[in-house]
Amino acid sequence: MPESRMLSSLAAACGGTLHGTDRHITQLAIDSRQPFDPPGTLFIALGGKHHDGHRYLPELRKRGVQSFLIRKGAAAPVQGAGTIEVDDTLIALQQIAAWHRAQFKLPVVGITGSNGKTVVKEWLNQLLAPEERIVRSPGSWNSQVGVPLSVWAIGEEHTLGIFEAGISEPGGMDALERIIAPTMGIFTNIGPAHDAHFSSDAAKADEKAKLFRHAKLVVHCSDHPVVRHALDKLGGVQLLGWGRKPDADLHIVEDRADSDHRTVQLRWKGHPCTVELPFSDDASVENAMHCITLLLQLGHSMEAVVERVRQLRPVSMRLETLPALNNGTLLNDAYSNDIASLTIALGQLARTAAGRTKLVVLSDIADSGGDPGQRHVQIAGLLRSAGVEHVIAIGPGLQEHAALLPAGTRFFQDAQALLHALPEPPVHGAVTLVKGARNFGLERVVARWEERTHGTVMEVDLEAMRHNLNHYRELCGPQVRIMGMVKAGGYGSSAVEMARFLAHEQVAWLGVAYADEGIELRRQGIRTPVLVMNPEPVPMETLHRYQLQAEVYDQRSLRAALDFAAHVPDAPAVHIKLDTGMHRLGFVPNDVPAMLDALLAAKNLHVASIFSHLAASEDPMHDAFTREQIAIFRTLAAQITDTLGYAPLLHIANSAAATRFPEARLDMVRLGIGLHGIGANAEETTQLRSAETLRTVIAQVKELGAGESVSYGRKAMMQKPTRIAVLPIGYADGLSRRLGEGNGRVWIAAKEARTIGAICMDMCMVDVTDIPCSPGDDAVLFSEAHPLQDYARDLGTIPYEALTSISPRVKRVFVHGG
Repeated sequence: MPESRMLSSLAAACGGTLHGTDRHITQLAIDSRQPFDPPGTLFIALGGKHHDGHRYLPELRKRGVQSFLIRKGAAAPVQGAGTIEVDDTLIALQQIAAWHRAQFKLPVVGITGSNGKTVVKEWLNQLLAPEERIVRSPGSWNSQVGVPLSVWAIGEEHTLGIFEAGISEPGGMDALERIIAPTMGIFTNIGPAHDAHFSSDAAKADEKAKLFRHAKLVVHCSDHPVVRHALDKLGGVQLLGWGRKPDADLHIVEDRADSDHRTVQLRWKGHPCTVELPFSDDASVENAMHCITLLLQLGHSMEAVVERVRQLRPVSMRLETLPALNNGTLLNDAYSNDIASLTIALGQLARTAAGRTKLVVLSDIADSGGDPGQRHVQIAGLLRSAGVEHVIAIGPGLQEHAALLPAGTRFFQDAQALLHALPEPPVHGAVTLVKGARNFGLERVVARWEERTHGTVMEVDLEAMRHNLNHYRELCGPQVRIMGMVKAGGYGSSAVEMARFLAHEQVAWLGVAYADEGIELRRQGIRTPVLVMNPEPVPMETLHRYQLQAEVYDQRSLRAALDFAAHVPDAPAVHIKLDTGMHRLGFVPNDVPAMLDALLAAKNLHVASIFSHLAASEDPMHDAFTREQIAIFRTLAAQITDTLGYAPLLHIANSAAATRFPEARLDMVRLGIGLHGIGANAEETTQLRSAETLRTVIAQVKELGAGESVSYGRKAMMQKPTRIAVLPIGYADGLSRRLGEGNGRVWIAAKEARTIGAICMDMCMVDVTDIPCSPGDDAVLFSEAHPLQDYARDLGTIPYEALTSISPRVKRVFVHGG
């Protein structure tokens, strides 16, 4: 666990001024929503484009936090607490971490590159854990903030550090190199990520290579000339390259791919060996070669390396949110357990619960050295700070320290004993975090407690959605509010979970189509303001009861709101919908005078916003019409505002208009498809991240002879011997029959497989004649690598329809980045 440091020492390390009492610090925190043990925590008030930690100082002081790091002039020193004042809190955090790192002489592996950093780090941890007590970056914490928080975890008990470093623009690596101070390095590769900020791949590689300026050796792929050239510039650093050319330090002599594994013949310093990788994809081979090269250089025998590599396990880099039995929710993090990752997982539990009961199934933490008693005190403090009501503890270590854990904790020796006693989640409606080291097999608990559906899932990447949200926030500026559209089941992604995410990200409003969608959000504990953009009459009493607000778009809907407000003093506000050319719902310009007369006659009805819809904001062919709509809206809104005597919010821009028409941003923008990664044009789409992946699994593989047919109607007749895969997805899942007979495609083992025959209700078939595959292998319909836009194009439709057509019976799985 992290060493205890005096607050005064940290002030000296960052050149800050200490006010108040000196204290012992064991933990650094930057997010007021995360669980932490208040007395030993230093809260660092970071500022940014979308947040300011100084806003939360009073709340944190009430929670018992006694130490703060603040920016001069942003807030006064906190009364009764120890406060360090600095010019820049991010720089101060980095300086503190660099000072902390300098107190230890352990070897440290620094990892950078465009892809594969987290997998290489986790595989090194698996391969070296038998000999080393390792401290490493939790998840993908490789940023200007994540790196210092990761390095802070170094303690006297550790014998090796493994830390990632990621940069997005020139100059970013200097601070990370000072913090990590790697003695060894791995440069994974150079890819297209962050191209916009660099003049070339060479410039990007040069910046990443700065991480290794003071390292003794660096592992890389010698087949990547851009990477090698950047490393050659360092000087004084031993370069170890693996590759397919004979002059590589680790030479790949032969590489054979099978459906579920890869056999690689290697030569290291003149000695041959054969390695069998339990993965078949090229990316896994690259990641494994980095690890193998480093282990051999560290003196591990070929025999030991071959045996350990055979046992490598997939890296689960993201925490999954799954539907559970007993009307609950599961957070699956059953593959690793240490203090750092437990802290992250408990924070996600608190965000997901949103007022619901919290249950944690927790295994022993592997012995990482240090005092076990202190480690369990810290675990108990984290559970307490997260407000966990129920705990199930697995393993003898937790049992031994039972007195420290919450009253009522239930103890089991292993997962089998737990499932024998509790075949279902024990608390109805609870959000359950399953957190455990892999050797405890808690994935069996997840499999048993999960609400099972068939193998087709829609995976929703909330980190990608956060990236997209921040893209629009940066584009529009802090003065423009965000309404997150969660209608139509959150564009097919589950309205409730998406709304929870957007509420946590502090959007100003949520938008739904119908009142029942808003009611469900309220029943699930979501309190963010909700606008019901309903095209059907809704009793005002219903809106009032659930604290929803609706648009009024004609005299009838306005009259209903006025009549209710006449008898209910706190009647919900309304939102005036104007028809500026879409010709769907809304008051046309000629209706406005009568509408204003009605509003003036009833002073107790408040207008919260005035808005309209643009008909073609994404299409340059209709830009003149779009500008005409915006002008009409501004004129009518000004007339309404002048008459009301106060200024309601104005909003007309959707995702595309927020990008293409800055003048349309006004007070608020309504984000829909942009949050899912579809930009206003191809250029913007490259700046966004695809949030959804639709995947299924192969149910069966069959060999067919010439003359045989496939599916209903026998429209697909085999002209030659053909191998097909049967997939458990059909038109009842939203896979349109239009995609049959070769019009649709999936990707299996990164290769395209076209549909063959008609799409059935629950199944379809694809041609895998030239693709090695087996039952249980993934088949991807769309993902970040295979864009939703291409899937929609195959359908002959738009991404909106493609997403919202995915059937509710397809399970939605939400994943959270590290």
